[in-house]
Amino acid sequence: MNANDVIDSYVTEVARQLPRRQRNDVAFELRALIDEGLQDRAEASGRAVDAALATEFLQAFGRPEDVAARYRPMLSVIDPADGRKFLRATVVGLAVLWFLGLLAALQQPLDSGDDFVRALAQWWVRTVIPSMWWPGVLVVGFGLAAWTRRRWPSTAVWKPRAPDRIHGGRFGMALALVGMLCGVYVLVDPRWLLDVVWEGRAAAVAYESLTYTDTFLQRQAPWLLGLLLLNIPFFLTVLAVGRWSATLRRIETGLSLLTSAALVWTILDGPVFKTEVSDTTAKVLAALIVAFTLMTFAIKAYRSVKPMPNPRLQAQR
Repeated sequence: MNANDVIDSYVTEVARQLPRRQRNDVAFELRALIDEGLQDRAEASGRAVDAALATEFLQAFGRPEDVAARYRPMLSVIDPADGRKFLRATVVGLAVLWFLGLLAALQQPLDSGDDFVRALAQWWVRTVIPSMWWPGVLVVGFGLAAWTRRRWPSTAVWKPRAPDRIHGGRFGMALALVGMLCGVYVLVDPRWLLDVVWEGRAAAVAYESLTYTDTFLQRQAPWLLGLLLLNIPFFLTVLAVGRWSATLRRIETGLSLLTSAALVWTILDGPVFKTEVSDTTAKVLAALIVAFTLMTFAIKAYRSVKPMPNPRLQAQR
C-alpha cells in the first residue's frame, strides 16, 4: 500500500460510520485536512511521504471511531449534568436492596459455616444479580428526563427558588397536618383501626396485638403524645405564615430531635405492645422514622451552602 491507499482506507472507515448524507462532504474535508497535516509532518521530519509516515500520522490523528464522533451529534442517554445524580441513585438503591436481601437471607438458621456460605450464595443469586433491574430503571428514567428537556426546553428553564419556601406548598403542609392528626389518634388507641376495617368484628387476638403495655402507657406514651401535639400548632403557624424563617427552622429541628430521642427511648426501654410481633413491628417502624429523620438532617447539612456576603450589596439594601 502507498500513502494514498492508507489515507483512502482511513477516510473510508471514518465516513462509513456517518449518516449517508454527510459521508461525501466529510470525506472530502477530512482528506484535505489529512493531506495538509501529513505534508507538514513530512517537511518537519525531513522524510518523504510514504505509507509508513502516513500510518504514523493517522495513528496519532485518532481512531476512526473517535474521528467520526467529532462529525456527528453526540448521543447521550443520560445528560452529563445528571451523571452524579445517576451514580448516587444507583449506589444508594443497590445498597438498600442488597442490605435488605442480606437480612432476609440471614433469617434462616445458621448452624454451621456451610449454612452461612449457602445463605450468601442464595443472597447473591436471589438478590444481587436480579437487583440489576434498578440501574436499568434509572437509565430509562434519566433518559426520558433528558429527552424531555431536549424536546421541550421550556420545561428545564431555571427559575429562582426562595430558600424559605414550603416544599410541596401549603397543600402539602395541610396533608402533613392531616397525617399528624391521624397519628395522634392512632397513638391514643390503635385498636380503632380494627373497628374501622372490620366494624368491631375482629378476633380477640387482633385487639390483643394492638394493646399497649402498662409500662409504655405510663412512661413513653405521654411524652410521644405531647411531642406530636406540639407539632400541630407549630405546623399550623408555618401554614399561616406561608414560609420558613430561621426561628421556625430551629424549632422544627428541636422538635424532630426530641421526637427521635423519645422514639429511641421507646425502642430500648421494654415492649410497646403486648404481643411480640406487634411490638417488633412498631419498633422497626420507629427505628425507620429515626433513621429517616437523622438522614434528612445529614443531607441538609451536606448540601448547605453559605457564601460569604458581599459588603457592597449589603450596603445597598
